[in-house]
Amino acid sequence: MNELQETAIALQQDYGLQVPDEISEETILKRLAERVAVLVDRGAEAFFQMMYRLDISERKLNEAIGTPDVAERIARLIYDRQLQKIRSRAFFKGGGNIEDDLKW
Repeated sequence: MNELQETAIALQQDYGLQVPDEISEETILKRLAERVAVLVDRGAEAFFQMMYRLDISERKLNEAIGTPDVAERIARLIYDRQLQKIRSRAFFKGGGNIEDDLKW
């Protein structure tokens, strides 16, 4: 399974996203942005708690909130964070060498 598929599955589980069989990063981000818009509308407190649990940078989140395309920017932050988690798990599961990882 590739990173895109793993990310799609994780986001489906965490956010109830409906991602088609033919997935792309753009499709995932679009569906995630739609979900983020709903979450923001439901209430700030629950939304910010979720961002905290995801370990989304407060600085990056504040930057995204100040833009007209806030849902898309936050969707990107969530997607990138999920991808980072997948890469981190794969790295440590594979017994990776930190020096090799720093080269990319």
